[in-house]
Amino acid sequence: MKNHAAEFFDCGPDCPVARAHEVLGGKWTTLVFRDLLSGTKRYSELRRSLTGISPRMLAARLAMLEENGLISKRIYPTVPPKTEYSLTALGHSMGPVISAMAVFGATLMEDQMRKQKKA
Repeated sequence: MKNHAAEFFDCGPDCPVARAHEVLGGKWTTLVFRDLLSGTKRYSELRRSLTGISPRMLAARLAMLEENGLISKRIYPTVPPKTEYSLTALGHSMGPVISAMAVFGATLMEDQMRKQKKA
């Protein structure tokens, strides 16, 4: 029986996993998705939620995600300017990936707690 998943994991330079990693592999990227999956956020809300991220890094991450069509940016002509970020349809397709990461992360945490109790 043919393993269709193997087609995605055993491929050459045009590998879909490698392409996804180019866009999603940054340290803060999945956490930006986590925050935006619940709805539109202002820059300041994202900054508060992503403890430890520098303003420069957050701006770079958001710009890269916007360039790749995963988020949209809306600037309101107010003083000071108000900027909001939201996921595009393509960005929303990351929802199942983030959900799977949450399940996997919970499994890792449970396993770690089980091991600590045994020690």
